Amino acid sequence: MPKEKKKKSLPKKVEEGGLFSNKNYESALTELKRQIKESQIRAITAANKELIRLYWKIGKTIVEKQEESCWGTKIIEKLGKDIQDAFPGIEGFSRTNIFRMRAFYKAYQNSPPAGGQFPNDPPEVLASIPWRHNSVLVEQLKKYEERIWYAQKTIEYGWSRSVLEIMIENSLRSRQGKAITNFKAVMPPPQSDLAQQATKDPYLFDFIALSDEVMEKDIENQLTEHIQKFLMELGQGFAFVGRQYPIKAGKKDLYIDLLFYHLHLRCYIIVELKAKEFDSRDAGQMSVYLSAVDDHLRHEGDNPSIGMILCRTKDNVFVEYALRNFNRPIGVAEYETKLVETLPKELKSSLPTVKEIEAQLEQDIPNIESPEKKKKGRKKSGEDAKKVKV
Repeated sequence: MPKEKKKKSLPKKVEEGGLFSNKNYESALTELKRQIKESQIRAITAANKELIRLYWKIGKTIVEKQEESCWGTKIIEKLGKDIQDAFPGIEGFSRTNIFRMRAFYKAYQNSPPAGGQFPNDPPEVLASIPWRHNSVLVEQLKKYEERIWYAQKTIEYGWSRSVLEIMIENSLRSRQGKAITNFKAVMPPPQSDLAQQATKDPYLFDFIALSDEVMEKDIENQLTEHIQKFLMELGQGFAFVGRQYPIKAGKKDLYIDLLFYHLHLRCYIIVELKAKEFDSRDAGQMSVYLSAVDDHLRHEGDNPSIGMILCRTKDNVFVEYALRNFNRPIGVAEYETKLVETLPKELKSSLPTVKEIEAQLEQDIPNIESPEKKKKGRKKSGEDAKKVKV
């Protein structure tokens, strides 16, 4: 009787569902993909640092040759062309970029750190950001401290070049952490410092348009319509929870203007909008909101909620007095907006165009000596202006 062939036994997990169902394999694959991505990032970072160091050395050489051998513009242009000809497959040696390298070195030549002159390499923080970011810092900022600050924030928050330009244009450095608060008095040092740095004064809402007679609801409407820009202005870590967020305080129904959760501070942040000057009653109202949010929404591990009152204007000394005896963390800051530039299309149509204004002026010029007609013209303009409400 012929012997039966022994059936080879496969690994249990392969038999059950095939190789790709093996959890060990999936885990190993996930880990290898993570390592590959990290390796790619390290390679890109290392290549960027080498590029910045190279551009620094080229700029340094040009500056030194200008001082020693009186190199002029034509020689520098020739240098860029000769380098480009020698390395035809490599970009970055155009006339514009060669002069940027010179400007890059020269911008920091007279602003060395406390230890003295810079070595052959640029400061580490500058070597850690892309070349176009460095060009923006040199071209748009004059002070060494400002350039280094924005470079550090670029690394910290991962800003793109366009975001960096927006932050510089909006003077972030002069506004960050400037809100008047009672954080140090009511929060432990690490949390209070982080919370303070998360504030600004003023907040720039130049992506919305408001009239002088605007209501808080109008501000909310436009901020939520431009939520992405609003979150960018608020800063890193803000997550939008809701608008007119309902919450109970005893038998009373409360509605919070704007509610956020801050991922770094690990707490809820209540934003109340006031289309007027700060009033001490605003702080009392905020204190109630904070108590309600902590009771109903705060989870284990969350830090106490923070309140931010954003108002049109404020008296700084009065605000300090108003917040002094509150045991809840509250900050007060102003906000600024544009009036016409970003009006919605349906409102823009109600405004006169440049041609219409010019035509009106031409009509008014012959009648300039007629006080009665001039008065009527002003009255009409006033009526037209009242129709434009946001």
